Amino acid sequence: MPQNEYMERHAKLHGKRLDHDERKRKRIAREAHNSSKHAQNYRGLRAKLYAESRRKEKIQMKKKIKAHEERNVKSTAPSEPSTVPQPEYLLDRSNATSAKALSSQIKQKRQEKAAKFSVPLPKVRGIAEEEVFKVLKTGQKTKKKAWKRMVTKPTFVGPDFTRRPVKYERFIRPMGLRYKKANVTHKELGVTVQLPIISVKKNPQNPLYTQLGVLTRGTVIEVNVSELGLVTTGGKVVWGRWAQVTNNPENDGTVNAVLLI
Repeated sequence: MPQNEYMERHAKLHGKRLDHDERKRKRIAREAHNSSKHAQNYRGLRAKLYAESRRKEKIQMKKKIKAHEERNVKSTAPSEPSTVPQPEYLLDRSNATSAKALSSQIKQKRQEKAAKFSVPLPKVRGIAEEEVFKVLKTGQKTKKKAWKRMVTKPTFVGPDFTRRPVKYERFIRPMGLRYKKANVTHKELGVTVQLPIISVKKNPQNPLYTQLGVLTRGTVIEVNVSELGLVTTGGKVVWGRWAQVTNNPENDGTVNAVLLI
């Protein structure tokens, strides 16, 4: 049973307290006081983050109120067809509808469509190649050959990966920095599960990092979600889903990601 339904199930089986509605009303009424208290007492970075979150909430609230107002705009079309003949220039006026409401609906649909392809971290800090690669100098007699590079960031390689011969290997990925699993969070279910990584789909830093399988903050990876039991609308079991890395794996020692739904 999903973890987010136990309260609804308990209410159906055992009912609610007699003062449930009153307590809920008071809790909602206290929210304004609590938010005001936080806004007055928070300091520093926490105050900035709280102010930004409140600003976004107010923007969404205003948009929702505006959408409701535009939805309730009455068109000028008559409820019943008029029997009185009208001149031709008045026929279009009777069928006029609110263009503003129509445009807002189109904008809303575009936003919903764009939300399907949105990621939790749209922007990430750029990483220089000097930070990712360490120059290795080779050669017995002279140390002038410096064409080899060692990857200093966590990487993912497939199960069938084999190293090239030492003579031809340009990029070295150490065994200690190879990751096979990631801690993936499912936002709707509210659970975090350790899932095996299938592949690295895109690293926003550099196409070369994607090819090498470098795992940095913002990297989109494909994970095996067969353990979660997700199914499509057609009833087929979902095997692979994309997720975005939300932490710096080289600092934490683990790969944390959020599932892209």
